Amino acid sequence: MPDAEDVRRVALSLPDTTEKIAWSMPTFRVGGKMFATLPEDETSVAVRCPKEERDELVLAEPEKFWVADHEAGFAWVRARLAALEDETELRDILADSWRQAAPPRLLEAHPGLGLPTAR
Repeated sequence: MPDAEDVRRVALSLPDTTEKIAWSMPTFRVGGKMFATLPEDETSVAVRCPKEERDELVLAEPEKFWVADHEAGFAWVRARLAALEDETELRDILADSWRQAAPPRLLEAHPGLGLPTAR
């Protein structure tokens, strides 16, 4: 099961990612845009996710994904770290969120990063 240190290590391994404390929590950014946070007690990770996909994820795997009340109006979802299968799943989730925030020059330089991988 991945933990907060795994989130930090994997997020910072993504191209041009920086860590910044905001709202008293670690946030991870690419090109100045936030793509992940480690909220509250660091037992979950919040990531970008289009609302349509987010709703499907929450319905399909409510033990793994949920939407915090204050994030309901935004395209973010939370994943419980204890419910993730392994570090590969964590990397896929973070890379997908990174892709949504990354500037075009990085997407061009890393065309496959954040796209679904075969399992």
